[in-house]
Amino acid sequence: MNDHYTYRITWSAEDNEHVGLCAEFPSLSWLVPTPAAALSGIQCLVRECLAGMLATGEPAPQPIADRNYSGKFVVRLPPEAHRALAIQAAEQGVSLNRLVSARLANALTRENTHAPRP
Repeated sequence: MNDHYTYRITWSAEDNEHVGLCAEFPSLSWLVPTPAAALSGIQCLVRECLAGMLATGEPAPQPIADRNYSGKFVVRLPPEAHRALAIQAAEQGVSLNRLVSARLANALTRENTHAPRP
């Protein structure tokens, strides 16, 4: 079995330990003193969960890394926000799509740059 699942290791100030998480299994976590042990622990827990799912015939979640994305999705927002964004796009001489996609990309970059490191 290939393990293509999405893992994240972060610090839990509340527990004073590192926590291992898996995006495809949001109910699972593994708390331990070191980042390496958190990764190892959550991977083992996911393998055990997958074995249980296989034994009962339950389908396993598809890894995010193995999914295909079109690059398109629909966002619903209040009309006032839509209008404000349309005005900003017009003032900048770009399409609404270009303005919003650039803002999302910048927000993701900032989020990844400022994410706490374990």
